[in-house]
Amino acid sequence: MNELIQELVQKAGLTEEQARKAVAVMTEFVEGKIPPMMRPMVNKFLSKAKKDQEDDVMDDSGLF
Repeated sequence: MNELIQELVQKAGLTEEQARKAVAVMTEFVEGKIPPMMRPMVNKFLSKAKKDQEDDVMDDSGLF
């Protein structure tokens, strides 16, 4: 998720707050366009991306 936010900041000239809001809007949009049976898969993907980002932060600390 953070990678997408940084892309929006760099390439679209958005502030980080604007980029985060844009990602939230895109997520809602995609979830609204896909069949209900696919929504859990999208949520899992987004949750994994968020968890991977958190894991990267923890890995950088040298604790893990």
